[in-house]
Amino acid sequence: MAKLSLFARRRRRVRTALKAVSGTRPRLSVHRSGRHIYAQVIDDAQGKTVAAASTLDKDVRGKTGATSEAAADVGKRVAAAATAAGVTRVVFDRGGFLFHGRVKALADAAREAGLEF
Repeated sequence: MAKLSLFARRRRRVRTALKAVSGTRPRLSVHRSGRHIYAQVIDDAQGKTVAAASTLDKDVRGKTGATSEAAADVGKRVAAAATAAGVTRVVFDRGGFLFHGRVKALADAAREAGLEF
């Protein structure tokens, strides 16, 4: 078996812990790249995306997604979309990313906008 990168090891560890906790709650999955940040609320029981937001959305597209302010904006947007779809409680899936900087800003903004996790 090939040796996993530190990122892949963190991702596997986070997902394993989430499966034990999640149960009936959908997960708020975050992905960040060098230029953008993406967030999805995923219902794993049905395999469907309930709500999504990113810095590639048309009304945000002019700004860069490589800032904490943009990440906070995405957090507010995904929380609003999830509440509109009837979801208020989620589990936070940070993937293999550290809970720091843009990922933390997105999570804090989503909490302030009404998501519980």
